[in-house]
Amino acid sequence: MVSRKKAVVLSSGGIDSTTVMAIAKQEGFEIYSLSFFYKQRHSFEIEAAKKAADVMGVKKHLIIDIDLKKIGGSALTDNNLDVPKYRNIQRMPDEIPVTYVPARNTIFLSYALAWSEVLQSSDIFIGVNAIDYSGYPDCRPEYIEAFERMANLATKAGVEGKTKLKIRTPLIHMTKAEIIKKGVDLGVDFSLTHSCYDPSSDGLACGECDSCIIRKQGFKEAGIIDPTQYIIYYA
Repeated sequence: MVSRKKAVVLSSGGIDSTTVMAIAKQEGFEIYSLSFFYKQRHSFEIEAAKKAADVMGVKKHLIIDIDLKKIGGSALTDNNLDVPKYRNIQRMPDEIPVTYVPARNTIFLSYALAWSEVLQSSDIFIGVNAIDYSGYPDCRPEYIEAFERMANLATKAGVEGKTKLKIRTPLIHMTKAEIIKKGVDLGVDFSLTHSCYDPSSDGLACGECDSCIIRKQGFKEAGIIDPTQYIIYYA
């Protein structure tokens, strides 16, 4: 029996990471999904990531606890900072909002790098996007390219030439609508995903934060009904 290629897929339980997982599955990879409970405001995204792992039939889903609340500096880890609401979607990329978690993708990718080396995998998938996003610096192509260069310099596998690590970003130049359409084509059940930064205690999306606004706009432009349950839906 020929062994399948292995891929580490960063999974937040949202639209992008779940679609990326579906892409990795379509490409024939044996999937090892990686999620983080970093003391963010809620655990709904972790539950969504668990559902995605189950539905996608991943080989292993690893959830790592990291206490980024101790570092602070983000509305997603500090309850004393308000999550921005009602921001203009066209102006979101113009400034880095307080929902940016310092060095989050670098931290997450570093864990993925370590796991991929142990698994002898050359592929790490991450659902970063440089078009429909909230202005985060660690979602840009130049950042991904820099991390990939570093990864191949910093690992035993890379230095010995056994593995050339590739950071796979299939969504990086796609709009949210294009991502949603791609996910639908691959059979992704978006009702299982979670996007909201500031949900209610029972998991209803606020409909007002950047992530909710981008999600709703994406479904609207894709001409697909958004299955998310919102506290109040603003079109």
